[in-house]
Amino acid sequence: MQEPDGTVVFVEVRQRHGRAHGGAAASVSYSKQRACILGAQHYLQRWPTAWPPCRFDVVAIDGDHLQWIPAAFDASAAG
Repeated sequence: MQEPDGTVVFVEVRQRHGRAHGGAAASVSYSKQRACILGAQHYLQRWPTAWPPCRFDVVAIDGDHLQWIPAAFDASAAG
């Protein structure tokens, strides 16, 4: 999705039935972050101009509880 200011937002959605073992947000591991970042870089290769500002959000669903975490991680995880 793209914010009105032009920022492209990549959203990782994770769901767990409960919060045992840290819940849905905790399941976005370093390797998952890295995979999201690499996917975003691949997508942006097709961008017709300079890359826009980007953000990585997480939507964590634990049972009936939904939490949107803006800027949950950044591209430094691809390091």
